[in-house]
Amino acid sequence: MEAVLNYPVIIVHGGAWYIRDRDVEGHTAGCREAALVGWELLKGGAPAVDAVEAAVRVLEDNPAYDAGRGSYLNSAGRVQLDAIVMDGRTLDFGAVAAVERIRNPVSLARLVMERSEHRFVVGAGAEALAESYGVPLCDPDDLLGRINEGSWSPPRYRIVTDPTAEGGLIHAAVDPPDLTVVQGAGDTVGAVALDVSERLAVATSTGGTPDKWPGRVGDSPLVGCGAYADDTAGAAAATGVGEALMRIVTSKTAVDMMAEGLAAQEAADAVIGKLWERVRGYGGVILIDRRGRVGLAHNTPNLAYAYVLPGQSVVAGVARETRISAPGRAEGLAAVRGLDGRGRVTAD
Repeated sequence: MEAVLNYPVIIVHGGAWYIRDRDVEGHTAGCREAALVGWELLKGGAPAVDAVEAAVRVLEDNPAYDAGRGSYLNSAGRVQLDAIVMDGRTLDFGAVAAVERIRNPVSLARLVMERSEHRFVVGAGAEALAESYGVPLCDPDDLLGRINEGSWSPPRYRIVTDPTAEGGLIHAAVDPPDLTVVQGAGDTVGAVALDVSERLAVATSTGGTPDKWPGRVGDSPLVGCGAYADDTAGAAAATGVGEALMRIVTSKTAVDMMAEGLAAQEAADAVIGKLWERVRGYGGVILIDRRGRVGLAHNTPNLAYAYVLPGQSVVAGVARETRISAPGRAEGLAAVRGLDGRGRVTAD
């Protein structure tokens, strides 16, 4: 067996989409805090599953992110949350979806994995299961940390060109109310960790897309789509447009690429390339391979992230996709420049 190079290791993300300049500092700080909370557990010998749960709970409690307290409302004006936890040692997992009264759905997902005979429970049934385990239900209003200015309508964005930026790069701007071609922003959260026993785990949590149809479930809580972990290969968490990420089973595909010999960063780049080539999808991934190497990639304007490697300080930031060769980048620029002369285009 090939020796592990780095452990423990943790990497987290705060979502792949557009992050406004005024929000960069908050998104960076939140990811840094989450990574450090998970790192302290790993450093003390805790299993990877403890670290990813704790890191995601930090992000769920931060209203900057589309998870827990910061979740977008659906078209009925309600919050519905999804989450998953997966253990790479056993390939076991637990997931919940469409819960409305659970403050930290990632912890309920873990309870489903460890205490339930089932592995995926949704809606009122998941909330009843939570109560049976002694998990208190919260008031749905407690999850409205993102909403302000007297409106429950989520922010919406359009893709535009910036003639002052290098290469005329795509970024996003708030739409005036008269524009009809818009795309909601999203920032699902996730964490991947490798512990001192060389075990991998992953967790994701989300409030879903803004203004989604009630009951809609995306990739985040689906094993292999939003998350996958296998100690023999690696672990991955995905974020972005769920309807596209599901179609290529993004996280499992990335882990399979690592199993075939790709390093974490190579697999991250490859799976985002496949996401665009096969389904014209937008998203991002974070990965750890079995040797403890981290990788991240995205073809969205931004990806908030943080990671900690042995003997190093936490690295955190909001990545910006600047390569004109990035999957979907050239096509996106062409679409923006060619659509009715006014620079309007949906993101997908």
